[in-house]
Amino acid sequence: MELGIHNLTKTFGNFTAVDQLDVVMHHGVYGLLGVNGAGKTTLMRMICTLLRPTEGNITYNGKDIIAMDGEYRKILGYLPQEFGFYPEFSVEDYLLYIASIKGLAPAVAKKRVKELIGKVGLGKSANRKMKKLSGGMKRRAGIAQAMLNDPKILVLDEPTAGLDPNERIRFRNLISEIAEERLVLLSTHIVPDVEYVANEILLMRDGRIVHRGTADELIGSMTESVWKCYVGKKEVSRFVKRYKISNIKSEAQGAWLRVISDRQPLPDAVAEEATLEDVFLYYFGEKAGDGDAAI
Repeated sequence: MELGIHNLTKTFGNFTAVDQLDVVMHHGVYGLLGVNGAGKTTLMRMICTLLRPTEGNITYNGKDIIAMDGEYRKILGYLPQEFGFYPEFSVEDYLLYIASIKGLAPAVAKKRVKELIGKVGLGKSANRKMKKLSGGMKRRAGIAQAMLNDPKILVLDEPTAGLDPNERIRFRNLISEIAEERLVLLSTHIVPDVEYVANEILLMRDGRIVHRGTADELIGSMTESVWKCYVGKKEVSRFVKRYKISNIKSEAQGAWLRVISDRQPLPDAVAEEATLEDVFLYYFGEKAGDGDAAI
């Protein structure tokens, strides 16, 4: 299995959302990590044929996905940031309805829906109305609808947005379970969502992939070090302006800072082992988490 992205560009007027992207992916979980507005959603919409590239193309096993048309969509599953549903439908009725839209035969659909309801942990809620589900349960129903056609490519756009920590962990475990023999592309700006499940992480900024690799490889790509130091309260703002600070722990008289710098920020600063969150700040700086654009 190979999904190839070749010189892919998407512009909206004078704005370039995706800029000459070249990426090849095979089976496994790929984490697309970047700040809001980096171009992640635009890329995913092109992969799902909802947007057409301005330049370049996307291929599946060497075939252009636009030319493949319905043949490609048969092997594609997609969970957007916001997915539509009829609030009065039960979980089971909703999935049966989506199955009919996807062209599954009634007998096949009924069996598949039952399997997926169990797989995503909604067995006790199969007859509950969609409008009465929690945010996490709705996302699990969303995963189930994306999996109805047993897709070879599963695209998940910010799948844990708005979920509490327990639901996010449950969701990550679910993704790991269903990822075997599939290509799963998971877009997020939440570092732990990809740190523990992704075989490879792609860092996206300003429409380009600026780095890719495993979590360890990305940590190793940092040319600056991570330091821990204590400063007085009056010094905190000066350090924030001068350095990239990945964490601040306030105390009565001052604060412990986690500083990313190519030199020791203070004589008594202690070197720390870098984490993927440090990598995120290293590549994206103060822009991390700014805004809510879905570009």
